[in-house]
Amino acid sequence: MPLLDGKTAIVTGAGRGLGRAITRAAAEEGASVVVAERNAEWGEACVAEMRDLGLDARFLHTEVVDADSVQALADDVAAQGTLWGLVNNAGLADAVGGKPFHELSIEEWDAIMAVNARGPWLVARAFAPQMIAAGQGRIVNVASDSAIHGSPRLAHYIASKGAVIALTRGMARELGDDGITVNAIAPGLTVGPSSERIPQERHDLYARNRAITRPQQFEDVLGAVLFLLSDDAAFVTGHTLVVDGGFVMH
Repeated sequence: MPLLDGKTAIVTGAGRGLGRAITRAAAEEGASVVVAERNAEWGEACVAEMRDLGLDARFLHTEVVDADSVQALADDVAAQGTLWGLVNNAGLADAVGGKPFHELSIEEWDAIMAVNARGPWLVARAFAPQMIAAGQGRIVNVASDSAIHGSPRLAHYIASKGAVIALTRGMARELGDDGITVNAIAPGLTVGPSSERIPQERHDLYARNRAITRPQQFEDVLGAVLFLLSDDAAFVTGHTLVVDGGFVMH
């Protein structure tokens, strides 16, 4: 039987990149997937692709930094039935690096924190009541191995992803007895739209220091996400699973 047969899952930032790959993988495992995406063109294209493959998906326009938009998403999903899985994938990563921490503007810091740290909290906050009422659920937050590595010239980004890791632990302790697990994944530098403008020196750093030296692909992350969404992970909570080919070992 598919891992997520008959279950409903939401993926934020699902219109492209890793989010889109997670959406397809969850749908292929039997889930009815909600594509929560701010870019309507990307979101609709993702759903069209899923439906062409005979998979169950629908698009809901969502701004994860806006509490009203997030609550509208939660209300819509609740009206359709019981939510099982939430993947907090939406984040800002495109061309965010390059400056020392003391040269970052307040606007740059706040923009990253709003999407990458406040966003996952807002989404989880909106969905927690219905998960608690159902007595079940899986939350998977997408962090980054750069927060564990302490990557230079990425202070605002690694701080935001470090916040996601800390939030994951706190939420796990609060929701454990409600039948809800909360975990994070921390991918490494992955080939895709968000990595195209990352300086070559960082790509070279990963290539030199991974235990598995080939470039990381979206497909390398999917197994970890599906496991954490599944019944197989029912007694796993509060953890951050690093998936980066052995760049960070802890």
